[in-house]
Amino acid sequence: MKLIIPMAGRGTRVRPHSHTTPKPLLPVAGTMIIERIIETFARTLDRTITEVVYILGPDFSKDIKTALEEMSSRHNAKATFRVQETALGTAHAVSCAGEDLKGEVIIVFADTLFDSKEKVSVDDADSVIWLKEVDDPSRFGVAVHDGETITDFVEKPSEPISNLAIIGVYYFKKGEDLKKEIQYLLDNNVTGHGNEYQLTDALDRLLKDGKVFRKATVDEWLDCGTLPAWLDTTSVILEKESHNYGEFEKSKINPPVFIGDGVSISGSEIGPYVSIEAGTIIKNSSLKNTIVQHNASITDSTLESSSIGNSAEITGAKGEIHVGDHSILKQ
Repeated sequence: MKLIIPMAGRGTRVRPHSHTTPKPLLPVAGTMIIERIIETFARTLDRTITEVVYILGPDFSKDIKTALEEMSSRHNAKATFRVQETALGTAHAVSCAGEDLKGEVIIVFADTLFDSKEKVSVDDADSVIWLKEVDDPSRFGVAVHDGETITDFVEKPSEPISNLAIIGVYYFKKGEDLKKEIQYLLDNNVTGHGNEYQLTDALDRLLKDGKVFRKATVDEWLDCGTLPAWLDTTSVILEKESHNYGEFEKSKINPPVFIGDGVSISGSEIGPYVSIEAGTIIKNSSLKNTIVQHNASITDSTLESSSIGNSAEITGAKGEIHVGDHSILKQ
């Protein structure tokens, strides 16, 4: 089975970190967002993913492709790359992997993490849509259902027609069927919200053609699309998972925290809700609710609700800051 991941977007709401790293490659407690998604499928799906198709922007570097190839290999999957030259909507993004829309495919938009306690079966359905019960369905696209069968899709309903939000994960038994309906949208300039080609319009056409849609509900749906959401999601994951860490010189560690390999901490207080990636050095500092990426250096700082990029150097900072890769901040 192929897993298709559109990720050509610029991730403007997680800048400055997305200037150098695509949002799905940002870490959550030691593991990239996109890898956590693949791990979830391995744990909860009744099929094995053998190929991952990454839809990238035209300027994505060789280093990004290498990281994705290595990650795919860790999960015994082939990595394939396609390019979306211009962002024209979700259906347009999927169309950029048109040659891969054959047989069984899963499409996932990697803005969120999700989890389910039960295995998801995709048998006896032309399509399965992953859904999450929400308090305010007017903020989301929702699925109307009769039992396990989906009967309609409604974008941001003004009336409480359904409280099951579409989380951006879709299975199709025949990728060719989806490809046909997306091509219809493109050929006939059928656009939706934002004057863009929307995947939900292709789903509507498949539904009206008599295809059987089933629902798969998830227990957890965590947003990573903004800096506050990335921090909040990291906190939730830290609460769920147990990470080992050693003792550090004249330092206090307040769990839950993640501390990567080769991290040096001295004279500092770390946590709660702090994630520190490998190779970072922290001296005489206090960190709470903060994400620090690889090989950063933090000295004489008191940080809260902050995010620090790879190889950044921070000295004397206080409060909330968001600093990109290779930046130097001295206060």
